[in-house]
Amino acid sequence: MLPIDIQAAQNIALTDELRRDADLQAVRTELTSLDPFGDRFATVLRDTIDQLLNGEVTGRYDWGTLYKTERTHAGTLVEINLQREFQFADGLAMDYEIAGFEVDCKYSQRFGGWMIPPEAKGHLCLLVWADDYTSRWSAGLFRVRDEWLNQGSNRDAKLTVKAEHRNKILWLWRDAELPENVLLHMNPGDREAVFASKSGQQRLNELFRRVQKRRIGRNVVRTVAQQKDYMKRVRGNGGSRSALRPEGILIMGDYDSHRVVAEQLGLIAPREGEFVSVRVVKANEHHGISPRVRLDGYEWTVAQATDPAEMAPKLPAHTAIT
Repeated sequence: MLPIDIQAAQNIALTDELRRDADLQAVRTELTSLDPFGDRFATVLRDTIDQLLNGEVTGRYDWGTLYKTERTHAGTLVEINLQREFQFADGLAMDYEIAGFEVDCKYSQRFGGWMIPPEAKGHLCLLVWADDYTSRWSAGLFRVRDEWLNQGSNRDAKLTVKAEHRNKILWLWRDAELPENVLLHMNPGDREAVFASKSGQQRLNELFRRVQKRRIGRNVVRTVAQQKDYMKRVRGNGGSRSALRPEGILIMGDYDSHRVVAEQLGLIAPREGEFVSVRVVKANEHHGISPRVRLDGYEWTVAQATDPAEMAPKLPAHTAIT
């Protein structure tokens, strides 16, 4: 993700109104100092969507399967979870106090669909949008003014931002990457194969077998396993890590030593609470100059489709690779 100043320059030419709004600029400075690249915001949005899906209990992974009441509740959960993450003080009239100024928080799963209450007029709003289908999210600051709003026609007289005045939103992060919902975006045939077994352990094995070289988050594991001890089902000693070793599949977690293995193999490294699986083989001449990692005394590389399966090496735990 680009730093705020570069990203803002690419996405919007700031209007004179935004530049002159000292309160808005102070809140902007506070938020971007707390989260320069939006990683914390993105994690909160990912976790909130997963909280609503409640995959461990329901097996759901698709926003479209939520009940209307659950979707309506999303905005409240985003507001609560952002406050917990950033420890925003309560506002007197609005949701938060940030940098000494009142700020309301409004979330919409549909871009531009923020419903702003009449009492927010004159105040700042933190407008948040996330879409699990495109894996994108945005957050920006908006000064609520009558002339920039569509007047509400529903019973709560809620207001929306006129499309021609969305350039009055100071974007903190625009079309940033939302951590992927792997189950939603994976091949439908592979997804069907993952959920075919009645065994949570077998479902997890199939997940790591079929979804390789991609980050798999903890909530995906929870949804597939549908068991309280879902993390145990990934590890060795009977979990997926040991079950898939004979097939040559490594499952790297968020230990620093595992991240190094992933990076040396030329893969994306798992972030906190994530896993990345891949099939490896001992490096040979036909692998050319492919990325390699040394484990168990041998050089290993990502397997090609024609490479026969061989027992994968053991991953280092918390120590350096030898």
